[in-house]
Amino acid sequence: MRTIGHVIGGSAGADAAGGGRIAEVFDPNSGQVQARVTLGTAADLDRAVAIAQGAQPGWAATNPQRRARVMFRFKDLVEANMDALAHMLSAEHGKVTADSKGDIQRGLEVIEFACGIPHVLKGEYTQGAGPGIDVYSMRQPLGIGAGITPFNFPAMIPMWMFGVAIACGNAFILKPSERDPSVPVRLAELMREAGAPEGILQVVQGDKEMVDAILDHPAIGAVSFVGSSDIAHYVYRRGVEAGKRVQAMGGAKNHGIVMPDADLDQVVADLAGAAFGSAGERCMALPVVVPVGERTADALRAKLIPAIEALRVGVSTDAEAHYGPVVNAAHKAKVEQWIQTGVDEGADLVVDGRGFTLQGHEQGFFIGPSLFDRVTPAMQSYKEEIFGPVLQIVRAPDFETALRLPSEHQYGNGVAIFTRNGHAAREFAARVNVGMVGINVPIPVPVAYHSFGGWKRSAFGDINQHGMEGVRFWTRTKTVTQRWPDGSVDLPRGAEDGGPARVQDAFVIPTMG
Repeated sequence: MRTIGHVIGGSAGADAAGGGRIAEVFDPNSGQVQARVTLGTAADLDRAVAIAQGAQPGWAATNPQRRARVMFRFKDLVEANMDALAHMLSAEHGKVTADSKGDIQRGLEVIEFACGIPHVLKGEYTQGAGPGIDVYSMRQPLGIGAGITPFNFPAMIPMWMFGVAIACGNAFILKPSERDPSVPVRLAELMREAGAPEGILQVVQGDKEMVDAILDHPAIGAVSFVGSSDIAHYVYRRGVEAGKRVQAMGGAKNHGIVMPDADLDQVVADLAGAAFGSAGERCMALPVVVPVGERTADALRAKLIPAIEALRVGVSTDAEAHYGPVVNAAHKAKVEQWIQTGVDEGADLVVDGRGFTLQGHEQGFFIGPSLFDRVTPAMQSYKEEIFGPVLQIVRAPDFETALRLPSEHQYGNGVAIFTRNGHAAREFAARVNVGMVGINVPIPVPVAYHSFGGWKRSAFGDINQHGMEGVRFWTRTKTVTQRWPDGSVDLPRGAEDGGPARVQDAFVIPTMG
């Protein structure tokens, strides 16, 4: 059986420095084990860090334009291998091929942003900040960065992290999810093929033991994480205590507010993709819809039921399927338990996706789409992230109530409002206590040259991902105040040496005039 290992230095291998622990990698479509992945140790990380330390100074000294050329070549290589990468991703994650290509493409958009690194790394300059004094700033790499990424976007989120980090001059060590580890390995191989020096992008496989080793390692200066909120908080706290810069993105419970004037047919079409696409395994999924007013709620429910029943659940290679299986049996059981919790709490289960099977793939990790109505904020199934193909209707009597629901929720990743009313949309966007807002856009993931990040328990740390926020995270600013001496002991005041006339006044701090 195939074993997936680390990429340490310039080659991939299945060896572990010690322990020999492995985890199973499943095919979500069949439920069968298709590979094993090495679970590395702190000794494996030490090897990777040592190689990164040797490679990073030369990479940082490489001018930004040449680093950008590596990014251009990497982009070309990923695009040339798109079909193979998407097939590999779908085979381990379960998302349909179209979603897998979208996963890769959204990561590539950050690589495209990183191709412009010579421009965004330019510092600031002030001439004449004081008498004969100029001040300028420069952005310098941190050294070695690390990324700990989740199973649900095994291509996009690693590229969000390492694209900017490497373009800024850092070496990068990636610890992907052990559930679908193959695509990150292939991306590291393509980065090396694109011209990145050996050791600039490495992959260490592992579980919590590897995560802790990364958080504790003194040579790693910054860590980026995406995962559940409890683990995000743990990563942030432990990393910061170790003196690292940390950004840790957590869970979500994104809401879609539907005003009475919204185009319900468009809303239903948007919800079908936003709530159920990728089997709901997205931190920017839209699992809660909030119709304003009973008439709006009843009309929306009536349109949602046939739309949901028409969704096609299929294997990841089915071009006509709207979504595929969830990632593994444990996650399937967890989602189905949340559905039962909703029933037990008194919510109205309108469409029940449990018990779904696909002929010929009876052992696959499939869940049909589910719809709840009359969910209330007091219910635990509303408070927590389900991360599956489940949509909940929470009815609101008015705009103010609808605004409070996402604003008061523990998560604050994304939110959307559907309306034709410009004033309502503007008011909502300004007042809602959530980090990313969509106006008639169900999944408001910002484009690559803006930044991604939620509020409250959806994000720990002060700097968001990608865009200029990503550049700020993966660099530190050095500010230089310079003043060239006006003379020397060998030259009397006013002596000619070919330069301008010299003035030997005492130094005065620029802000003191």
